[in-house]
Amino acid sequence: MEQPPTIAEVIAGLPEEERFILTLHYLKGMSAQEIAEALGVPSRAVMAVIEGGKRRLLVVLDFPPHA
Repeated sequence: MEQPPTIAEVIAGLPEEERFILTLHYLKGMSAQEIAEALGVPSRAVMAVIEGGKRRLLVVLDFPPHA
């Protein structure tokens, strides 16, 4: 039976921008607003990246979707 990928492996496989934003949010504890201000982009764009990345991680790691 093949082992599922680790979270670190999944994150490493994400596009650079997505990986950077997710790292700032989940590992550094920055809010979407803080990230948006630091990058000079709208906070809704940062939230979209965070939500998309979270969904992708859940799928790859085979977690059931939230109801």
